[in-house]
Amino acid sequence: MTEQRKKKLISVLRKRQPDLTIIIEDIYDPHNVSAILRSADAVGISEIQLVYTSNEFPELGKKSSASAKKWIKIRKFNSIEECCKNLHSEGFLIYATHLGKKSKSLYDLDLTQKVAFVFGNEHRGVSEKAIKFSDDNFQIPMMGMIPSLNVSVACAVTLYETLRQRMVKGHFKKSKLSRLQREEILMQWIKK
Repeated sequence: MTEQRKKKLISVLRKRQPDLTIIIEDIYDPHNVSAILRSADAVGISEIQLVYTSNEFPELGKKSSASAKKWIKIRKFNSIEECCKNLHSEGFLIYATHLGKKSKSLYDLDLTQKVAFVFGNEHRGVSEKAIKFSDDNFQIPMMGMIPSLNVSVACAVTLYETLRQRMVKGHFKKSKLSRLQREEILMQWIKK
């Protein structure tokens, strides 16, 4: 490994946001999941949650995810309840994407907190259980005829609003991972 490559890895690790994650619930198109992984890596997410109750866990190819899966830890759950309880016990607020009457605008949320976003199936959206176990629901404001975005696009929009808010608050100026955590992850990354 070149010194330049090692510096890049260290720089990326310093900006990782362990207090930000996404929950992918029953998204069956591996291309959508791969696109979500790319966006997650781009904004500094270090871990995502996969919940599959009606579909099998997708096979993610290196080509479609641009190898983003190499840099992001993936936790798998067989129920949304288990996933949400786990994240709540770790101090996360959970926001589900849902087009409901009581849903808040993405732009009205404080995304500088410890937060997880639930993105659901391409056709059904998030499950009723995901809504039940979430702290709140949100939607991305839409001005056109189509009421929703592709799930990977909705995720990217959400993550980049989170990135914007966190940049304004200085979240990327100081590492949120301890030196020991960064060293452990760096050793794992060097082996990949």
